[in-house]
Amino acid sequence: MTTAARHPLLADAFARLPRVVDLLAARAEEHDRDACFPYQGIEAVHEAGLLTLTVAERYGGAGCGLADTVRVLGELGRGDPSVAQLGALTLLTHAQQARAPYWPEPVYADLLADSVRGPALVGVLGPEADGGPAAEPGATARRDGADWRLTGRAPAVAGAEALAWMVVTARLVGDDAGTAGAGDTGTALFLVQGDAPGVQVEPGWEQLGLRATASQDVLFDGVPVGSDAVAVPSPVLDPGWLDLALPAVHLGVARAARDWAVAALRRTPTEGQLHAALGRIEVELLTAEELLRALAERIDRGDPGAPERTGAARIVATRAAVGVVEQAVALSGSAGLSRAHPLERHVRDVLHARGHGPREHDLLAEAGRRALRHGGGPTPPPVPGG
Repeated sequence: MTTAARHPLLADAFARLPRVVDLLAARAEEHDRDACFPYQGIEAVHEAGLLTLTVAERYGGAGCGLADTVRVLGELGRGDPSVAQLGALTLLTHAQQARAPYWPEPVYADLLADSVRGPALVGVLGPEADGGPAAEPGATARRDGADWRLTGRAPAVAGAEALAWMVVTARLVGDDAGTAGAGDTGTALFLVQGDAPGVQVEPGWEQLGLRATASQDVLFDGVPVGSDAVAVPSPVLDPGWLDLALPAVHLGVARAARDWAVAALRRTPTEGQLHAALGRIEVELLTAEELLRALAERIDRGDPGAPERTGAARIVATRAAVGVVEQAVALSGSAGLSRAHPLERHVRDVLHARGHGPREHDLLAEAGRRALRHGGGPTPPPVPGG
């Protein structure tokens, strides 16, 4: 029995999901063209209960697991991957709080209250947002009496203009910086409301795809943060969840590209060669989708061997997503690259799969190191003459 069958909040949200996906798809081209924030789409996701599915049952939520989160993000990505990307970080934030709480309870209660009043998007500022390589924080925090002041810049923050809360990793400066509880890292997590005084959004989003994420720079000009809004240092987002949830968005893009190509081919005479090419798309897409779902279910069951496999799944899913869209273009010819059709947008959106998160060579290198640590059976005999 699935989680959706057990919890009424999940059942209701999944019942509304198809209509939300249709609404997102209907407005995706407009938002892509204008690079404007998709307020209507985010509102629809919120009203359907999809934005808070991962809130723990102890907080009154559905406690959605990773498998259902992957399913939701794949469907939202099929409608509009920008909306899916914006919703993903909020879903993952609630999921992390459900499993390894790092928000202080009173502050998290404020986030939950905001989520009742309307869409309460959470932004994770820094490489933690997509599991990318560690980088020096773009913000610093200095003591101001009992509280803190944040100064600095965070580049390309998804949904910057509409964030209710921001999780900001800041480097501590000043004589008493260690009192924030950062330990040896020299940094701490600060939970900042999006409309806090001193928070400024600087327009300048000119990326190739996912344009409706409206990922602008955020400036912090002496932003006040209370001592009660400093989070316990911990992983901001679970790497296993990141590895499976975010690629699900890109597979949603690939699914939309596949659907468009199928519809186009149905209107024209086809032959065996085209059937086989379409079959390759089907096999590649289904394999990646099933891999993400199966591994997510293992993580939900607490399988201790599952987390170390998520990096490999991320590689497979990313390659499949990009490859499927490229093959859809090859089948469609010049029409696939015309702005008159959505496939051209899918091409630009799916390319961001390669630019987000850990680079493929880093994931491959880690897989190689793990193989060497675990071994692969008896030591082979020496090579003659070696």
